[in-house]
Amino acid sequence: MARIAGVNIPTGKRVPIALTYIHGIGPAKAKELCGKVGIPENRRVHELTDDEVVRIREAIDRDYTVEGDLRREVAMNIKRLMDLGCYRGLRHRKGLPVRGQRTHTNARTRKGKAVPIAGKKKATR
Repeated sequence: MARIAGVNIPTGKRVPIALTYIHGIGPAKAKELCGKVGIPENRRVHELTDDEVVRIREAIDRDYTVEGDLRREVAMNIKRLMDLGCYRGLRHRKGLPVRGQRTHTNARTRKGKAVPIAGKKKATR
């Protein structure tokens, strides 16, 4: 099992697919990385030589922000918005959608499980 950027990437998968297991590398960056390092995209991880793994590791360290550094950077950006007290920061603080989505219905992912309001029943005629 190859270990790149602190992540054990799966050995049976193709290299571009396996690289997406690293936080901060998606399909496009993975293909770009394979092109830079000179590894064919149809190659499997278990077929890589130690030299190729080292080249991938060095390219990621040199060109990309991944894993812990990226998570820390994103968290600091959110914290900065919250400290500023801007609209986006307030939405983060309240746990509501940040990018203008409706909250009257939906938004359950951000708001959490629906809580029933006590004493509110349908009026009978």
